[in-house]
Amino acid sequence: MSNALVGQSGGPTVAINASLAGVIEGVIGTSKIDKIYGSIHGITGILEDRVIELNDTFKDNENLDLLCATPAMYLKSCRYRLKEKDMALLVAKLQKYDIKYFFYIGGNDSMDTVMKLNAYIKEHNIDIVAMGIPKTIDNDLAVTDHCPGFGSAAKYVATTVCEVARDCFIYNPKTIVILEIMGRNAGWLTAAAALARCKNMTAPHYIYLPERAFDIDKFLADMKEGLDKYNHVIVAVSEGIKDKDGKYIAESSLIGKEDSFGHSQLGGVAKVLEGYVKEKLQVKCRGIEINVLQRSASHLASATDITEARTIGRKAVEFALNGESGKMMTYKRISSEPYKITYEASDINGIANAEKTVPDEYINDKGNNVTNEFIKYARPLIIGQAKQYEKNGMPVHLSLYKG
Repeated sequence: MSNALVGQSGGPTVAINASLAGVIEGVIGTSKIDKIYGSIHGITGILEDRVIELNDTFKDNENLDLLCATPAMYLKSCRYRLKEKDMALLVAKLQKYDIKYFFYIGGNDSMDTVMKLNAYIKEHNIDIVAMGIPKTIDNDLAVTDHCPGFGSAAKYVATTVCEVARDCFIYNPKTIVILEIMGRNAGWLTAAAALARCKNMTAPHYIYLPERAFDIDKFLADMKEGLDKYNHVIVAVSEGIKDKDGKYIAESSLIGKEDSFGHSQLGGVAKVLEGYVKEKLQVKCRGIEINVLQRSASHLASATDITEARTIGRKAVEFALNGESGKMMTYKRISSEPYKITYEASDINGIANAEKTVPDEYINDKGNNVTNEFIKYARPLIIGQAKQYEKNGMPVHLSLYKG
């Protein structure tokens, strides 16, 4: 019998460990695979022999359920672009552990790893199955309807907007609050702020996404209009908004610096806009950067998100055992009302290094808000409260190490 190996990489989410639980559950539940190994710190763990066996730890459902309630990454993460010189060593390490089934959970850059491994094993006729499992709060992976992790992050963003608005609305003086939300080139998470709106909640009043060019004069005009109409204005803005020339609005010491994948590091747009508002409009303004808080807030995990994430991990094992390789698991939406999806496997070559941005039909004509079509798309993804475990008033998580 052959073995399986699973790894995680990229940024953390509330739901990625649920997908890990699904993979482990699927492997332990089949007689076709002997052992399942976990790679510590993603692909670098395989290359450097940081590999552990997972069968005993997860031989019953108790730890699997607790894993689903644990945010961030149980197996830890890395941000490493796989190089051509790594391929022979990578395959040798997989063969050392008799790995036939390789599962990798992550976002765009992680799918690049799956694509490169799949191309290498095909070229050299190596009997290894490579399967990608999506993960990203940015919701920007191509082909799939949405991504595990997005629903929970969206729920957190919408809840935070609602609570910040309640805090703001109690005072009489005119106020503008600008919330900066993650999203370099895709504004899905910022758009999710609109889910805060309900019968007695008008906020957020304006939403600015990186899919539309940002104009500071139009922004200030919007703020004047909002103050006349609402007295208190709540704004959601993506960290990656740019002007018509493609220059990021954010002014930070990090601008111009890049990570290991060549992505610009952003931050500070809320404070930049706060400065403009105070100078030009002479009104009280507060810029708030949500930052990493939206990634691992398991206390607001969406039940829909966690359930789907665990299922897609389990389905990845089923598809792999049926001979699928060089694929990423995807959600296909059948309907929104009632909400229904199916699970598919799509060619990794059409997904890796691609980026799905918010489509025009989800953004209003003025470029300062989202449409009802977006609400219909996103609302089902935040439904329900995922089960959490608690002791002495604090959450209980599953971890390999103290930290």
